[in-house]
Amino acid sequence: MRTLKENLEKAKLHLDRVKRASQEIRKYEILKNLDIEDFETVKIIDTFTFRFIKLQDFLGQKLFKRFLDEIGELEENVSFLDVLDKLEKLRIIDTVEDWIEIRKLRNKLTHEYPDELEEIKKELEIAIDKINLFEEVIIRIENYLKNKNLL
Repeated sequence: MRTLKENLEKAKLHLDRVKRASQEIRKYEILKNLDIEDFETVKIIDTFTFRFIKLQDFLGQKLFKRFLDEIGELEENVSFLDVLDKLEKLRIIDTVEDWIEIRKLRNKLTHEYPDELEEIKKELEIAIDKINLFEEVIIRIENYLKNKNLL
């Protein structure tokens, strides 16, 4: 099992990769004139989507639970909603609803509908905006642990 410090480093690696992918989207103004017939555009979008999903999954499945376990707040067979509720009470996340929306967004990003370009653009824009939220949460976890001398 990875240590919490290793999980934080892995989360930062995923964060860095999703940020770089989002910078590519902005750099080439891909969302301005989204062309899903262009292979280079699809590669950049796919990279971003993969990295976004990977980070969201890692936070939800690994880092959050490992963090709660480290501070003695993880119960066996706890639901994802219970994990989020504990994180909200600890002020690691702002609201449970934010993370439920992120999970829904993650699920939407896994489905591609070529005839719904405006929807794809909207979902990608929202996902890009959520990167800051991911970064804040990682920082909050790290600061919490440092303040408790656990890191």
